[in-house]
Amino acid sequence: MIQYTDALRTIIISFSISLILGPIVILILKRLKIGQSIREEGPKSHIKKTGTPTMGGIIFLISLIITVFISGQVDKNTYVLIFATLGFALIGFIDDYIIIAKKRNLGLKANQKLIGQFVFAALLTMYQYSISEMGTKLIIPFVEGKYLDLGIFYIPFMIFVIVGTVNSVNLTDGLDGLASGVTLIVLSFFAVVSFTMAKASIVIFSLALAGACLGFLIHNAHPAKIFMGDTGSLALGGAISALAVLLNLPLLIPIVGGIYFIEAISVILQVASFKLTGKRIFLMSPLHHHYEQKGWKETKIVVIFWTVTVLLCIVGIYSLI
Repeated sequence: MIQYTDALRTIIISFSISLILGPIVILILKRLKIGQSIREEGPKSHIKKTGTPTMGGIIFLISLIITVFISGQVDKNTYVLIFATLGFALIGFIDDYIIIAKKRNLGLKANQKLIGQFVFAALLTMYQYSISEMGTKLIIPFVEGKYLDLGIFYIPFMIFVIVGTVNSVNLTDGLDGLASGVTLIVLSFFAVVSFTMAKASIVIFSLALAGACLGFLIHNAHPAKIFMGDTGSLALGGAISALAVLLNLPLLIPIVGGIYFIEAISVILQVASFKLTGKRIFLMSPLHHHYEQKGWKETKIVVIFWTVTVLLCIVGIYSLI
């Protein structure tokens, strides 16, 4: 059983590494001229962010790896979590690299991204399908002791959930500190839940990444000195997905990851509405841009979305009691 002192030490170490790495990585990225390209169709207020160092996800990834392996709490779950996180990070890294090399805001084609995501999602799903003690059963929130057995449908369902979650986190990364802050809170939820399940290695991983996100947030909060890029957002999506899979909690993602979910839904509704009727539901999607267009300050949107996530995670914990 993991001790509170171990948990606290994990957070402090990962936070410190991420905090210290920040200025170093920012300097290196600036010298390499690895800066963000802003979408022309995006909010006009974001034009001033052009050139801000990107690919900053490497900061919390390095912090995560170092912290996890010096924790002494490493098992097969650890390797699965790292594999999923780095696997999706690799897709994001390639996307970021192409964007930077071509000096435009278009990297991998959508189908190329999806192929890579489906591959890693399938590998993660098949691993859990093969070794999980619960087999194809998923924990049902708000119903104590009840499970949903998907049988053979477990595989396509989980692949869909993983790919959907990864892209939802990616869509959430649109304002300074938004994705890193929301994910920090969601990771804290998984740390609490895995602690109650006595899964020490998962607790350590969750806290290590949460601490790393907190350190990164110091540099990523408005006005951001660095962006995580797809390297970071896809990595975080991969980590959240893998945690939900290993804990048999994918049905909780729409609850605790409600912000991810609504950001993705806003894009889907916007596209569908425009194609079917020629009209837009939102002033701009994803949802955070809608509120920007309404005149809300970026910091206000971020804080509200953080607060909503805290409340949703409390609901998530309650749903498992």
